[in-house]
Amino acid sequence: MSKESAPPVRVSTRVSPSIDVSQAERAIETVRRALPYMFFGPPIVRRGPAGDVHVDVPLMYHDYALDRVHYDPVARCPSPKGRPAKAFGVEVDLDEVRMVMDSVLKELRVVDAVEFREPEDAWIVPLAWKLYIVAHIKVSRDGSELIPDVGLTAEVRRLVK
Repeated sequence: MSKESAPPVRVSTRVSPSIDVSQAERAIETVRRALPYMFFGPPIVRRGPAGDVHVDVPLMYHDYALDRVHYDPVARCPSPKGRPAKAFGVEVDLDEVRMVMDSVLKELRVVDAVEFREPEDAWIVPLAWKLYIVAHIKVSRDGSELIPDVGLTAEVRRLVK
């Protein structure tokens, strides 16, 4: 095949629209206004082949899952984002998980900072419990709308039936 007949490669020349601090501020304020309406959904317990157990608790808003919060069944509290706690030789009491997470919900706070994820074209507003960042809330570029985690929402809906 000659080079003349090969199709060209198009390199993206798309220029991302600019972002500004006012959009970030609006995203933070949107999450702050939504926080009183958030609740925790049913705990999701996974058991590994080695006998390990992992617990996630979906953070919900208007019946949509926004993010999963890792729960440490040994420490009996949330685990920081990025550290999905695995435990061995423990039984998970779902009522206890719900009770702990209900008290955690009252202590969640919006962090006054954001990150921007270019591929998703969205702001990420962290939620903290004590000194741990435990959830990332995705907000539209203009800062006005929460963006649910579609896959997690489907998983929660399969569990609840």
